[in-house]
Amino acid sequence: MRIALVSDTHANLEAVSACLEHARGNDAGQLVFLGDLVGYGADPGPVVDIVMGAVARGGVAVLGNHDLGVAREPGGAMHPDARRAIAWTRGQLSATQLRFLDRLPLTAEQDGRLYVHANAWAPAGWEYVMGVFDAGRSMRATPCRLTFCGHTHEPALYHMTGDGQVSGFTPVPGAGIPLGRLRRWLAIPGSAGQPRDGNPAACYALFDDATGVMTWFRVAYDFVTAARKIREAGLPDSFAARLEAGY
Repeated sequence: MRIALVSDTHANLEAVSACLEHARGNDAGQLVFLGDLVGYGADPGPVVDIVMGAVARGGVAVLGNHDLGVAREPGGAMHPDARRAIAWTRGQLSATQLRFLDRLPLTAEQDGRLYVHANAWAPAGWEYVMGVFDAGRSMRATPCRLTFCGHTHEPALYHMTGDGQVSGFTPVPGAGIPLGRLRRWLAIPGSAGQPRDGNPAACYALFDDATGVMTWFRVAYDFVTAARKIREAGLPDSFAARLEAGY
């Protein structure tokens, strides 16, 4: 089965729709959302509805820090503009949608795979995996051989050998990478809703659990419309500018 890994959708309906259409065209049999469904973007309700529907059909979704902030209260370390977006988002969601966010698990495990938003060593602490040290720390914290996470908004892949040596690199879109069974792996699909690596195209990845091959994709979408809707909602302009620049 091919598993579509979608992270950091951030209420960007245009990007999410484009990624899921692409995934369907590539025979994805399951959808996994790695947190931060909301925040920044102008369409939190429709995006949450999409994820709710996917979970009802056997998909998986885990909690992100923006989801937690909307469902409860934002953490003290969150940027003021992000807190403003969270307050606005809370007012756009129904009680059912808020309850769905509030009940999302911090982690989910499936056939030796760990799904988590930030990291495996302290999922509720929201620390980032920014390099080989963090990746190794995360891989050592779980018995799962494969860890899939988001939070950084940039695609990355790390692996650890049997003697504990960790290496990492940036995957090339469209090139399948076998996640060999003799190593442990931590994969970050990148952000669907707000990429920050200089490319405005949405990011997501497919993992084939039969072959062990993972492939990253960049999907063009109508970021002009997504940015316009952010501005029309009165949200900070920087959120729209990020979509246009990919930073």
